[in-house]
Amino acid sequence: MKRRHLTFSFLLFTSIGFAIPLTIFSFKATSQTRERTVNANRAAGSNQNKAGTAQEPQQAEVVKVDVDLVKVDALVMQKDTARIVGGLKKEDFLIYEDGTRQEITHFSQDSLPLSVILLIDRGGCLDPYGDEVHRAAREAIDRLKIVDEVAVMSYHSTTTMVQRFTRNRMLIEEALNRIPPHDEEAEHCLNKALADAASYMIGAANPVGRRVIIVITGVTRAFDCPDGPSGKSAAQAIYESGTVVCGLIPKEPVQGLENGIMIWATRMGKLGGAPYTDLQTLANETGGEILGDTPGKLETTFQTLIDHLRSRYNLAFVSTNKKRDGSTRKLKLDVTAPNQPAKGKLVVKARRSYVAPRS
Repeated sequence: MKRRHLTFSFLLFTSIGFAIPLTIFSFKATSQTRERTVNANRAAGSNQNKAGTAQEPQQAEVVKVDVDLVKVDALVMQKDTARIVGGLKKEDFLIYEDGTRQEITHFSQDSLPLSVILLIDRGGCLDPYGDEVHRAAREAIDRLKIVDEVAVMSYHSTTTMVQRFTRNRMLIEEALNRIPPHDEEAEHCLNKALADAASYMIGAANPVGRRVIIVITGVTRAFDCPDGPSGKSAAQAIYESGTVVCGLIPKEPVQGLENGIMIWATRMGKLGGAPYTDLQTLANETGGEILGDTPGKLETTFQTLIDHLRSRYNLAFVSTNKKRDGSTRKLKLDVTAPNQPAKGKLVVKARRSYVAPRS
């Protein structure tokens, strides 16, 4: 891994009484605020690609978006079997904002188009994007609907836009074939990558669709790179964009070692105030999931992730709190279907908060 500037240290005492000086990295955290913006008019078949010459499917469509509408994706599974629970109705759900029950005004399942950003890690000691992962991504994309759009980005110390949002499967295939090479000397700058992905999502994604970032990486935690927004600011941007964050992990022994070292290092670094970004925390907060398997079995795992995204319930409400103050508000979603297993036997994955619009 690349060396960083050392700024302070402390002593880690071993079990046999020796004190080992442990150096922790510190970084400059830059604040980042974004206005909540929604493009209320967009032709659904608009070609936003700068690369490629293939034409997008054309659809004459004008959409209108209520910026005060809070959209929530929910995946409901049986806890013991991880089997998806389908067939639920609007009255089977209860949603609360800061403890106050809200009226669900919109409800559907698998009816809204997806806007998916594939965010592929190209830094660090290992390359998570091997031939098996490439093939798994290609096969999984084929399971999306024709109305779903995909963008491809890669990251290490910097973020690269490989393919802007498109519904053209040929362009997506070409993008997956030209992912930039792995750079062992580069960093895992999750803070910068997620901030860039959230910014692009806000400005370019289908305003009526469901938004998803799938991070393909071998490292679920990384220290914040100093020349970008802090991980906290990146997370705030993710929340503002209304995006579900998921992760796909190609598991191998060496990968497990590197990830374990990063988890240990960030825990130690936290004692010294070194900021880091945790992919698992973002997935938990946005209602996403982190799935992993050996590269040879990742095709099935990736397809499972796509199937879960397609099986989510889509709920929306207009908040009873009319203040347009940009505050973060807590969400809680309960399932009360009488013909389903007891509440304790269900797992509901949904976003835990959202950022209110600003005046």
